[in-house]
Amino acid sequence: MKALLLKDKGLWKDMKVEEMEKPAPGDGELLVEVHAVGLNPVDYKTGTNGMPSWTYPHILGLDVAGVVAEVGNSVTGWEKGDRIVYHGDFTKKGGYAEFALITAHTASKLPDSISFEDAAALPTAGYTAYQALHRKLALDQVNTILIHGGAGGVGGFGVQLAKRAGKTVISTASSHNHEYVKSLGADYVIDYREENVKEKVMELTEGRGVDAVIDAVSRQSATDALDMLAYMGHIVYIAGAPDFAAVKPFTKVVSYHEIALAAAHQSHDIQAQKDFAVIGDDMLSLLAEGKLDAMLKEVIGLEGVPEALSRLSERHVKGKIVAKLK
Repeated sequence: MKALLLKDKGLWKDMKVEEMEKPAPGDGELLVEVHAVGLNPVDYKTGTNGMPSWTYPHILGLDVAGVVAEVGNSVTGWEKGDRIVYHGDFTKKGGYAEFALITAHTASKLPDSISFEDAAALPTAGYTAYQALHRKLALDQVNTILIHGGAGGVGGFGVQLAKRAGKTVISTASSHNHEYVKSLGADYVIDYREENVKEKVMELTEGRGVDAVIDAVSRQSATDALDMLAYMGHIVYIAGAPDFAAVKPFTKVVSYHEIALAAAHQSHDIQAQKDFAVIGDDMLSLLAEGKLDAMLKEVIGLEGVPEALSRLSERHVKGKIVAKLK
């Protein structure tokens, strides 16, 4: 098969499409003929540092949509030819290839009405946002949510899901993306480059602060967000934990929530792994019903992945980029 090969850690900008042996499904696995793969920051981050479990050449790419090519032993509920989408395990070889492996119980069946490209835009960013809102937050106690980076993947899906849940959504974005983020459902968008985000949030909430923050930017951003929380507020962090010492005990009584999709793959918790399929099924239903935007903004070839990941690493890409293989 053809695959985009990472020859060693740190060399993701130099990846080239070359021939490699096609894998075979093991017990409980599916071999998937890849039609489309979503690009994510985790690709260049893990591609920079590598993983102890990797052997080189390695294949990146976590968000795969395609067709089941072979069914491994003990697999039920899947047949050759089924359309499929999944979030992969970054400790194993990924989806920037003509064929890839996934554990059968973590994947979702892809309706005929949804394109492979739109489906591949969902998993990493979409499932992260879904976990943040529907697995971590007590939404009946949350009315206002600040979601950083509303023009990006996690932020954009978060804005849509939060608005669907009936919440008042405040987001941050560069000024040229404000209308786009509002089109996703944000009630207010703050220009983080030109405005004081904390002052604006406190103004919009009449000095109270927001009930929850979803931060996929950085540890510092998550720490800064603690000042914008109301009493009994929640912070969901994806790109690093905030400084827990920044909030003194017996003051705001903050609840902290970590999101790490990859940890479910490494766990021995089958229920947690099966929840990927549950989340995927729900998001695909929303997409099929026109209630969710996949935010697909660019479709490229496999050879264009390194350049696109380089742009993604500069943190100014709007929406989602997907590589199309078929």
